[in-house]
Formats: sequence, structure tokens, C-alpha cells
Amino acid sequence: MHSASVPIFTRQLTAMLGWLDKAQALAEARKFDPANYLSQRLTVDMLSLAVQIRIAGDTAKGCAARLAGVDIPKYEDNETSLDEFRARLRKTLDFINSVPAEAFNGSEDKVITLPRPSGDPRVFAGEAYLKHFALPNFLFHCTMAYALLRQSGVEIGKMDFLGVA
Repeated sequence: MHSASVPIFTRQLTAMLGWLDKAQALAEARKFDPANYLSQRLTVDMLSLAVQIRIAGDTAKGCAARLAGVDIPKYEDNETSLDEFRARLRKTLDFINSVPAEAFNGSEDKVITLPRPSGDPRVFAGEAYLKHFALPNFLFHCTMAYALLRQSGVEIGKMDFLGVA
């Protein structure tokens, strides 16, 4: 369970750091405030880049914590700059990589309960939670962040998304 989660989260969040570095460089070259990226949306009813980054990181740290049976770190959600988002991503990477692989042992069958704002909570077995909820959710929000930066003119491509550029 560890090898099917933490390395994937680590690679993608590290790739995201690279995307934000490229966004910062473009903003500086074109002399605009890099924070302008944070409010970008693909369409009016979608979440902004700032929220996409937060959810991607929160999904990674929440998944690792739930599977390992440790407390999920709480973040303030008050970032207003690319530097602050990079710091948040690094803090998330530090957390998920600090959880011992052994803590994931046996989590395939662990009951994972996710509260919902309205209605009954979602209940999963650990393996189903990882494969059918956490990973797809994580990758969705990473993809949206990538698409928003790409739409905004940041020169990133498939290899940047995959973290092998």
C-alpha cells in the first residue's frame, strides 16, 4: 500500500513544484505578478489553481495518514503566492515521506471513513479507498493544476506532468 501511494504522490507533487517554478519564471520574464495564476479557472464553475493545488496536496497527506493510522496534519489554507504554495507542497512531501512504510502494512482491509458535508459518510476498505478514490482524486486535481498553468502560457508539457522532464 505504501509503494502504491507515497511514491506516486511524491513524484507528482515534486513535478508540480517544477510547474510552479516555470510559472514563476514566466511571470518574472513578462513582468507580472505570479500570484495572478492562483485565481485562474478553466471555467466559471471550476475551482481555481490555488484550490486545485491545496486539494491535490491534502489528498496525498490525508491518504497517507489514513492508511498509516496517523493524524492528518492541518494547514491554514492561507497561501497567497507561488512561494507559499511551493512551501506547502514541500511540507506535504516532508510529511508523506516521514510516514514509515511499515505503518501501511495491513491497510488494504482497514476501514476508511470519509465524512461528507451532507449525507452519510463514505466508507471504504483501504485498498479500494486508495485505488478508486484517493489516487483518482489526487490525479484529477494535479491535472487541473497542470491544465490551468498550461492554459496561462506556462511552457510545460507531458514530460513535465509525468515528472521526467
